[in-house]
Amino acid sequence: MRVLLATLTLSFLLLPARGDAATLRCGSNLVADGASKTDVLLKCGEPSAKESRTESDAVKQRQGEKNDSTTTERVVQKTIEEWTYNFGSNRLIQVAVFENGKLVDVRSGGYGR
Repeated sequence: MRVLLATLTLSFLLLPARGDAATLRCGSNLVADGASKTDVLLKCGEPSAKESRTESDAVKQRQGEKNDSTTTERVVQKTIEEWTYNFGSNRLIQVAVFENGKLVDVRSGGYGR
């Protein structure tokens, strides 16, 4: 019995940790990080609300050797969409966050209606 317990404990410690992974459960379907909006629509259906915005990020690039380098900065536009799913009063509201069409985060809200 001790050997089994030690083996199971060691197995869990060796598994890679994915604490920041975004997952959304829709009934028996599961949608994970990197899923497209189409995949989420197929597995979860239409959300009860959608919001969209555009954000700009400055990206610095270094070119050349360490002592003789040039740094350039360019602005990158990204589209952020938040889809709200209300699965009823027995489940928490889920907000799926997409960046440029890919699922990057899932946040929980209060209980639905």
